[in-house]
Amino acid sequence: MRFDMDRILTDEILFYMENQDGEFLLDTQEAQVIDIDNYDLDYEPDFNDDSRYILLPKWDSSDGFRLMEKFAQELKNPVIRHELSAALNTKRGVFRSFKNVLEQYPETEKMWYKYKDQKMRDEVIAWYNGLREEWGLEPVGSEPEDISSIVLEDFIFREGNFEDTQNIADLHKICLNELKEKAGIVEAYANETRGLFESFETTCLIAETAGGEFCGCICAEHQDTYVKIFRLEVKPEYRGMGIGKTLLAKLLEKSGGQAVTIDLPAGYEYFSRTLHMENFKPIVQRYARS
Repeated sequence: MRFDMDRILTDEILFYMENQDGEFLLDTQEAQVIDIDNYDLDYEPDFNDDSRYILLPKWDSSDGFRLMEKFAQELKNPVIRHELSAALNTKRGVFRSFKNVLEQYPETEKMWYKYKDQKMRDEVIAWYNGLREEWGLEPVGSEPEDISSIVLEDFIFREGNFEDTQNIADLHKICLNELKEKAGIVEAYANETRGLFESFETTCLIAETAGGEFCGCICAEHQDTYVKIFRLEVKPEYRGMGIGKTLLAKLLEKSGGQAVTIDLPAGYEYFSRTLHMENFKPIVQRYARS
């Protein structure tokens, strides 16, 4: 009954796990999945021989729903997370509603399919390790994947130029409105966009999709002894994918070892974890009364 699990066999098992229209077994001798209802040999094997034929890992619509629910809960982007949760709470057409939301956000849709693939592979490995335990063999492991990092491969990070000015200004307005809703005070973070690319003392990096859609930016001013980041903003639909973290890392590469400062507005304290990972230390807390 023993068989080796490789990627080809795993892919085949995954394909049939999601097929709800038939009954399938794994032929451990041939290391392949067979469709009981459409077996193409002249004779019918003894499918009751559980020393050779075993059931695939269980996977049905309820498992699919729970996976969608888990993905939505773990999604860092609050806007898309709310829309997906609302879709999952509809009484009819839950799967279709979920997909309709994702189709509006292509990068998150890619995250979902990669997330789903990884989680289902984990199910197959857990099932296979259960069999290995019965055989008295050591379990095999699965490599965890950082889905956000995988999706980042689909983005381009480049130097900003004058043609980016309007996109940067539009995004800044969105972020200022968000800050006003959270804290009520935005004056300290309202930075002029005009003239952004007219000074040699300013560095601006842009993130965009492979299709050229503007996603976010980081802008910094080079002082005599340090670099001051005065803008690090990402469009709402692209947050939670590691874009801000990558923009920061690329700017630090260009800083030439100089000290770097950045102000975090209220409501965005979670980004301090990324700053600590880059060896930033807090030096001041700003309080305001509106």
